[in-house]
Amino acid sequence: MTEIDLSLDSYNYELPPSHIAQNPAVPRDSSRLLVVDSPSTHQHRIFGDLPDLLLPGDLLVMNDTRVIPARLKGRKPNGPAVEILLMEEQRHNCWLALVKPGKRLKLGAKIEFEPIEPDCGEPPASCCCTPDGTVLDRLTATVVARDEATGGRLLEFELPAQMSLLPLLEAYGHVPLPPYIGESQAAPEQYQTVYAEKLGAIAAPTAGLHFTEELLERLQQRGIETTFITLHVGVGTFRPVEVADVTAHKMHGEWMEITPETVEKIRETKARGGRVIAVGSTAIRALEGAAAAATAAGDLPLQPFCGHTNLFIYPGYQWRIVDGMITNFHLPRSTLLMLVSAAIGRLRMLELYQEAMAHEYRFYSFGDAMLILPEAKSE
Repeated sequence: MTEIDLSLDSYNYELPPSHIAQNPAVPRDSSRLLVVDSPSTHQHRIFGDLPDLLLPGDLLVMNDTRVIPARLKGRKPNGPAVEILLMEEQRHNCWLALVKPGKRLKLGAKIEFEPIEPDCGEPPASCCCTPDGTVLDRLTATVVARDEATGGRLLEFELPAQMSLLPLLEAYGHVPLPPYIGESQAAPEQYQTVYAEKLGAIAAPTAGLHFTEELLERLQQRGIETTFITLHVGVGTFRPVEVADVTAHKMHGEWMEITPETVEKIRETKARGGRVIAVGSTAIRALEGAAAAATAAGDLPLQPFCGHTNLFIYPGYQWRIVDGMITNFHLPRSTLLMLVSAAIGRLRMLELYQEAMAHEYRFYSFGDAMLILPEAKSE
């Protein structure tokens, strides 16, 4: 690592807009895969080749979070329209949200949301019913605080105490796509992994979008195991770096959980000489964040964990758990680009990105992927 590796400007590159994927590959595992197999070599493959690129006894660690319909459109009573993006539940039915336009929503302001009209003309979904069977014809939220760290607002939703907002969102919200995807024909389910289960993310763990049920079956047949962590992708993953010295950047915490069963699988894999391959930056940060917390507490390298992580991985990072990784191609000057650089080196990363552009790889959330094998990681 050199001083230039810690400079924000060193993580810039030019990407023609035509390289930004607007729709996912169909089938999912037909996407392209840039395989980094040593410090100086790489291969051009497709994602469906993954079983042949890993070894029996390897362990894939995946993020089973599910994207919520977090984008809601409402209005102030008898007032102008507003749009909100839910980020994280701070307490029961009280959510941190980005709001637009923010200056219209001062403390005490109320926002009303009506159910989305289904295309089929049917009545609103049954999830709009209260426990006593009353149909909710609208949701109401009140601005109760401003969050200085994100510029967002804390919104308290007016619901019966025994109700949760999460199941209602199917009727009131839209799955949010990143702003660079503006011409997509993708169905909402195409922005979920095939193993998405636990509601809470505002964006998909996109490295996992390439997996199909059939590919998972082929991996299992080859003796490659899988296990899951949960990290609800939030603003921390996408918050831009705004400081010239990247070490001064502060990550926003994201909620995660690593169960005892997953910890045991990882320990068993390591004990028999297998390799832990993290699927996506969220799985990487969950594993390494939990390991960092365990180390700080004087425990073993990895312990079950439930809470928030704000781990920021950049060149010079000392890896504890992750041996290899699968990741998509990321935005310039992003923390995700720095994470990849921590694995293979900044210059190597930039060279490979130029190689990917020269070979017409598709970038960002619906784009192609990169497999970084353990032999390719820089020391």
